[in-house]
Amino acid sequence: MPSRSSARLAALTVAAVCSAASAVVLTSPAHADSVRIHDVQGTTRISPFAGQKVTDVPGVVTATRTYGSSRGFWIQDPTPDDNPATSEGVFVFTSSAPKVAVGDSVTVTGTVSEYVPGGASSGNQSVTEITKPTITTVSTGNAVPAPVVIDEDSVPDTYAPQGDTAAAGSINGLTLDPSAYALDYYESLEGMNVQVEDTRVVTATDPYSELWVTVKPWEHRNRRGGTVYGSYASQNTGRLQIQSLGATADFPKANVGDTLEGATTGPLDFNQFGGYTLVASKLGTLESGGLERETTQKQSSRELAVATYNVENLDPSDATFDKHAAAIVNNLQSPDIVSLEEIQDNNGAKDDGTVDASQTVNKLIDAIVAAGGPKYDWRSINPVNDQDGGEPGGNIRQVFLFNPERVSFVDRAGGDSTTAVGVTKVNGKAQLTASPGRIDPANAAWNSSRKPLAGEFVFRGKTVFVIANHLNSKGGDQGLTAQYQPPVRSSEIQRHAQATEVNAFVKDILSVQKNANVIALGDMNDFEFSETAKILEGDGELWSAIKSLPKSERYTYDYQGNQQVLDQILVSPAIRRGCDFEYDSVHINSEFNDQISDHDPQVLRFRP
Repeated sequence: MPSRSSARLAALTVAAVCSAASAVVLTSPAHADSVRIHDVQGTTRISPFAGQKVTDVPGVVTATRTYGSSRGFWIQDPTPDDNPATSEGVFVFTSSAPKVAVGDSVTVTGTVSEYVPGGASSGNQSVTEITKPTITTVSTGNAVPAPVVIDEDSVPDTYAPQGDTAAAGSINGLTLDPSAYALDYYESLEGMNVQVEDTRVVTATDPYSELWVTVKPWEHRNRRGGTVYGSYASQNTGRLQIQSLGATADFPKANVGDTLEGATTGPLDFNQFGGYTLVASKLGTLESGGLERETTQKQSSRELAVATYNVENLDPSDATFDKHAAAIVNNLQSPDIVSLEEIQDNNGAKDDGTVDASQTVNKLIDAIVAAGGPKYDWRSINPVNDQDGGEPGGNIRQVFLFNPERVSFVDRAGGDSTTAVGVTKVNGKAQLTASPGRIDPANAAWNSSRKPLAGEFVFRGKTVFVIANHLNSKGGDQGLTAQYQPPVRSSEIQRHAQATEVNAFVKDILSVQKNANVIALGDMNDFEFSETAKILEGDGELWSAIKSLPKSERYTYDYQGNQQVLDQILVSPAIRRGCDFEYDSVHINSEFNDQISDHDPQVLRFRP
């Protein structure tokens, strides 16, 4: 998924929704007199006055933003028209701290602009603004227009209209229908004073002082309080991002399942990192839902426990080793094999040619022992410097941890960063040509991306092939609130090519030994219902075992109010048909504001 990196930190300024560099200004000499806010906003997403100067637009100041690169204020017309498609609020971009106060009645003269958060290439919708303003205060101390209450009855159940094929799928030119589409409803309130009440938190507070709530309490709810994203066609329409116009230190530290009791009120904005956002002048009171981290069941002596865990750019300088170790020992119950994703090299993001990760891995192993766990052994293959994507200089890779008291690793020489592992037939059984080995590392499918790591294990005399993956991220995909509907998922192209390679390799194993125990696991960066998953599964070579869980429990990641599957463990027919397995998505991170990774680990227990 899009990373929570320093690039994003630079943007918070996060409500930073104003910058001349990304503003779409249509040059026009026309001037418009006697224009009101609903005229400026119009009945589509693009103002009919875009690029034009408007004069003496009246409104009452409802909120001011004095921080970041998006300084300005919102005004709202206290005498609205009778068209539900036209918003009565608009943002006035001042670039410096505004000199008006809430309750001021003002007139604004300036140029109407359509600002696209993230730039036009992002595919985002635009925000209608008045820029380069001249402001006249008419009176002070006026009542702020009453907020529009957003609730389960007001938000339509259909998420977005189909984009206009004549406009490359854009919805920008379509007349808003706020009674039919959730995105149209929110757009019809852009810039207006709105309110939500007693809303449940569905994505925990992040490092940028923002969280997500739902105004639809029963929409795809799970037992822990989140909203599950179950298909491209069943969007969660009640999701809404909450930020604050107050000090970040005062922002609530919420977990999924908590509630913002009472009213949360402020203007409805749109930003690059989630779309429609209530920027609160008044926040509700946080009520804890008491959510606790999960613990999986301990495997029996005859069960092999295999886990996947994305430890989020772990390097020796991090302060999370003890917490990761405690999670592996206590919450995951010390699995026999752990596929780790995002293990960085020994000096992390320092880009000096270092690729070895022995210090990172051994520091984690030592922390696991200190936490009361086993002394894991490990196998991995160092990548070629700066060729596997991720944080520049970090050289992330997959690593196998395994408990040598329970399982043995079959070492077979020949595996390195550039040599492709193959499959041979020995005494009627499948065997890897190198263990560990990398799958077709020279294939273009793996350009600037992690190459799968294949290894051969033996448990109670039975061979188990394990393939550790970290497929291409969703970075670059258009957001769910994009102006293009449905949004373009450009990252799928490479991920589908990668899934094809992984499936082909599994097929090679099964063509030699159809009853082979094969597990392909890791951060697949795609949903269990996605085309990526279908390609991985192929014609039954693999099956995503998270689908053994009820739909409401299928999630490993929480993003913008949607609990979703990114991490998967796929199994071959010999494992699936035995029906002697248990699957657990162990929720220890994704729902919590104090997470040590943004991914929840996954555990499979079975009898080979």
